[in-house]
Amino acid sequence: MNYSSITLATALGVAVAGTAAAQDKTLTVGGYGGSFETLMKELVIPQFEKAHDVEIAFVPGNSTENLARLQAQRSAQELDVVILDDGPMYQADALGFCAPIKDSEIKQNVYDIARLGENSIGLGFVATGFTYNTEWFEREGWEPPSSWMDLTDPKFEGILSVPPISNTYGLHTLVMMARMNGGGENDIDPGFTAMTEEVAPNILVFEPSSGKMSELFQSEEIALSIWGSGRTKSLADTGFSAKFAYPEEGAVALMIAACPVVDSDVPEEAQLFIDYLLDPEVQVRLAEAMGTGPSNKEAELPEDLAKTLPYGDKIADLMAVDWDVINPKREEWTKRWAREVER
Repeated sequence: MNYSSITLATALGVAVAGTAAAQDKTLTVGGYGGSFETLMKELVIPQFEKAHDVEIAFVPGNSTENLARLQAQRSAQELDVVILDDGPMYQADALGFCAPIKDSEIKQNVYDIARLGENSIGLGFVATGFTYNTEWFEREGWEPPSSWMDLTDPKFEGILSVPPISNTYGLHTLVMMARMNGGGENDIDPGFTAMTEEVAPNILVFEPSSGKMSELFQSEEIALSIWGSGRTKSLADTGFSAKFAYPEEGAVALMIAACPVVDSDVPEEAQLFIDYLLDPEVQVRLAEAMGTGPSNKEAELPEDLAKTLPYGDKIADLMAVDWDVINPKREEWTKRWAREVER
């Protein structure tokens, strides 16, 4: 082999090796299972892989599971991007698992309330408010629920469900009952008093499971619950007469959030993937599959979704809770809830 042949062979070898290295890049994403995983694998991930010459490994799990995964892998993180509810995301960030998010043009279109900090960002909104059986309410001649204080109305005795405090919807309820009674995150006692003395007597069951909550509605064991706008959409999509109502004092924002994980070996791709999830077209897909209101102002929802999801003008009316206050106290509150509320 002459010198030219050797040079050509070497060049080809380097090119092939470079191509193989690019194709060998793997971005590992931790996120929700179920319909979210299906959406990711069928409609989101393939386009990103093709555009960025990277393979995505999706690790399904709820927020608690993926936060635990980050903690277990502290010294050698498997995940490059993690998608969590906003409460656990604040915990993940406080524990040092989130890397700084790079600014980009698409992030300029994200609502201020979705900017959780320097290291994480909201991908979509779920509103915590009322889910109710419209046929039941019409049968009884009741007006739709309109205030957080409706939870104390004796007419709902035995036909109301509120998730436990281990569930974000239950935690939101406790905070809002505290606020409605002169307290708040920094003074939670009024919330516990209201929950124990006025709300708990109406509650049939403190149900954490979304599947079982749906069954309670469908079997007409409950007429009303505190739940999410996305869950309500999923129930209504089955043909059941469920509707979501925004409390006049404000529904609470529950955000699906993402952060790039520290010590990633594909940090550029991690940043690009988060930007991709904020793309208006992808935001609409999230709304259709998950019932989340877009965090990107430029996303345009079809009329049927715009009516029910946190979107447009409704975003300004959403209330945020102070996770920096809540998270250090959550274990204490959980024990107290077991002693006082669900006794």
